[in-house]
Amino acid sequence: MENGNIRCPKCTHEQAGGTECEVCGVIFARYQQILARKAKALEEQRARQEELAQKSKGAGKGPLIAITVLMLVVLTAGATYYLVRPDSPTPSGEQLANVVPEQKITEAEQKLPVPTAAESSRNPENQSNSAPGQDTRQLRASGGTIEQARRATVSIETPWGTGSGFFINDNYIVTNRHVIELDQNQLAEFRRKVEATRDLVELEKKKLGDYRAEMKRLPQGATRSQLAIIIKESERELNKVLPRLQEAEERLSRMEDSLLPSDIKIILADGASHSANYLMVSEKHDLAIMSLYVKDTPYLKRAPKNVPIQQGDKVFTIGSPVGLRNTVTSGVFSGYRKDGASGKVFLQTDAPINPGNSGGPLIDERGYVHGVNTMIIKDTEGIGFAIPIATVFEEFGSSIY
Repeated sequence: MENGNIRCPKCTHEQAGGTECEVCGVIFARYQQILARKAKALEEQRARQEELAQKSKGAGKGPLIAITVLMLVVLTAGATYYLVRPDSPTPSGEQLANVVPEQKITEAEQKLPVPTAAESSRNPENQSNSAPGQDTRQLRASGGTIEQARRATVSIETPWGTGSGFFINDNYIVTNRHVIELDQNQLAEFRRKVEATRDLVELEKKKLGDYRAEMKRLPQGATRSQLAIIIKESERELNKVLPRLQEAEERLSRMEDSLLPSDIKIILADGASHSANYLMVSEKHDLAIMSLYVKDTPYLKRAPKNVPIQQGDKVFTIGSPVGLRNTVTSGVFSGYRKDGASGKVFLQTDAPINPGNSGGPLIDERGYVHGVNTMIIKDTEGIGFAIPIATVFEEFGSSIY
């Protein structure tokens, strides 16, 4: 704990207070209880082995038992590592790929134009004979805004994590590039962990072979019986690790393979699952599009050019934070921000953006989409960013128009 912050014992994320991690969602108290139980079990096992070692000193096999105890501790540690390791290198890409250093965010040099009163009066969409706010109430009452946007939003699953996306027309889905592309640093770290555990398992198998050979040479008696118990316990611990290792090996293999569109699972709002038919990623932006041909799926429309989003306007995000599909959160549009390093403009909002929200839409009260949720600033609350929807059409216009 530094400067009063809490460090998550699972993913090492630091935050200012709270009972659960804002990044991986682990509940601190429950996680600590699990670790405490594992530590207690390990300590009890160590005590039993030390007791066996003490009893065997008279038989002249103290060094053998001590080495065996040490190997049991190492093996148990390996099993514990995979029992408590994070379920995925990153559930949705947010932990590594979505962090913009705070010092790089500055006011956008260019603001979107605000329509004049004359333009507003000429625009049929802005004309209404009803009282202020009545249009929004009618839209909500008929379920035509949030509900339609929710049905246009999808959950996306890859071999290494989850994210969100939304239909931008009848057949194309927009998402973030980091949702469907694995960060190479994450892949290298996961590969290192798998290889280390694999080496540990091979060493333990060799040790078990040595113990079995040693037991055959021992005469009947207490020392032989003790060694038989230790071999049995070692085999039991090894059998715990092997399924975990096999699962990790298979997962690593999938992560190292080139991702095909058919490897991407797209889950609609009604729960129906499909595979993507086509995939294109942007080289310049954290964006990607996929094609999916299904009937009667609504899509989100961008706001008319003369109806820009303005500071203080209410906005909504839709996505699958920490696996909770079809989640809707609300907030306000905080302003336009510019990344000082890249010059890219982002939409800032205080509507919650959590792991799994990446790629989902940022919409206004009328249901118009204004941006693609893409990142947060770590160790802050209420500072999230979306890529302007205009950037999507600039990047993929030839495909989605």
